[in-house]
Amino acid sequence: MDFELTSQQALIAETARRFVSAHLMPHEENIERLGEVPDELRHQLKALAMEAGLYAANMPESVGGAGLSNVELALLERELGRVSLPLASCVLRPAPILKACAGEQIERYLKPVVRGERVDCFALTEPGAGSDANNISTQAVADGDDFILNGSKHFISHADVADFAIVFAVSGMTEGARPRKLITSFLVDKGTPGFEVRRMGRAVGNRGYHQCELFFTDCRVPGSQVLGEVHRGFDVAKEWLFASRLAIAANCVGRAERILEMSLQWAATRRTFGKPIADHQGIGFKLADMATEIEAAKLLMLQCAWKIDRGEGSEAVVAMAKMYSSEMLGRVADNAVQIFGGMGVMQEMPVERFWRDARVERIWDGTSEIQRHLIARELTRPYKQ
Repeated sequence: MDFELTSQQALIAETARRFVSAHLMPHEENIERLGEVPDELRHQLKALAMEAGLYAANMPESVGGAGLSNVELALLERELGRVSLPLASCVLRPAPILKACAGEQIERYLKPVVRGERVDCFALTEPGAGSDANNISTQAVADGDDFILNGSKHFISHADVADFAIVFAVSGMTEGARPRKLITSFLVDKGTPGFEVRRMGRAVGNRGYHQCELFFTDCRVPGSQVLGEVHRGFDVAKEWLFASRLAIAANCVGRAERILEMSLQWAATRRTFGKPIADHQGIGFKLADMATEIEAAKLLMLQCAWKIDRGEGSEAVVAMAKMYSSEMLGRVADNAVQIFGGMGVMQEMPVERFWRDARVERIWDGTSEIQRHLIARELTRPYKQ
C-alpha cells in the first residue's frame, strides 16, 4: 500500500494549484461583486487553461483531451475547488457522457467542445424531478426520423453560456403490470426552434455561476442527435453521475483545505486574553476537528477515484465520497465563521462567501439523503437475496 503520488500525479496537482493561484483567485472578489464572469475574461481564462493543458482534461487523448485517470482528475478538481465556482468553471470539464458521441456527433459536438469552440450543459433536473430523476416528464415523441420534445428543465448549470444541451426525455413506456418510463438522451442546439433558455433568480451562493430554466415547445430534434441509444439514456448518464459526484467530493476537499489555511493564519495572529486564540482550547479543538475531517474526506475521495480506475466503482462508493465531503465542507465552513467571530460574517472577508457557497454542495447532483439511500441500498442488498 503506497499513498505517495506518482511524479505525474504530483505535477498535475502542482500545475493546477499554480494556475488557480495565478489566474483565477485574483478575480474572485470582482466576480462576487459583479455576479457575472465577463465574456472577455471567460475567453481569456479559457485560452490560459488550454495553454496549461487543463482545459477538457477529462476527455480522451483520441479527441484532443488530456486523457487523465480518475485519480488525476480528482487531484485536478481538488485544486480547482480552492477557487470560486464561476471561475473554476472557465476551465471546462465537459460532461463525460459526451464520450458516447458517435458518427458525425464526434465532429459536431465532442471535438468542438474539447477544442473550446463549443460549450455543453447537462439537462436532467425538472421542477417535479430533482432527486427522483426517474420522475422526469419532458416528452420525446417519435415523428418519422425526428423526435418532438415538450417539457421543461430547471437548475441547469451555465446553460446561459452553453451552445447545446444534453437533454433527457421520456420516449416511451415498458409493457407489463408495472410499466416504467423509457428515457432517451438528446443533443439539442441552442437556437433550435421551440427551445428557450432563461436564467433563474439569484442564488445565495456561487454568484456568477448561473442556474437556468430550459423550455421545449414542439421542439423538433433529428434522430441523428440521439446520444447513445433510444430508450437507454440513463445507461450513458451513469458515467456522468459518477464523475460529477467525484468532482464535487474533490472540490469540497480543496475548498475546505483553503478555509483551514485561512483559519489557522487568523487563529495564530488574532489575540485575546493575552495570547493567540489558537491557544484557547475552544478554538484549537475546532482546528483539530477541521484538519481531521479534511484528511478523512481526502482519503475517501482518492480511494473512490482509485476504485473507479480499477473498475471497482459503485454507487455506494461514489455516494460515500460525495456525501461525506460535502457535509464535511459545511462543518468546516461553519467552524471557520465561528473562529473569525464577527469578522466571519462580514463581506470584507471571504469566509462568509465560503460559508454560503458550501451549502448547495449537499443538494445538487444528489442530495445527502439520496446518497445515504444509495449507500444503504447497496449495503443491504446481499442480505435480501
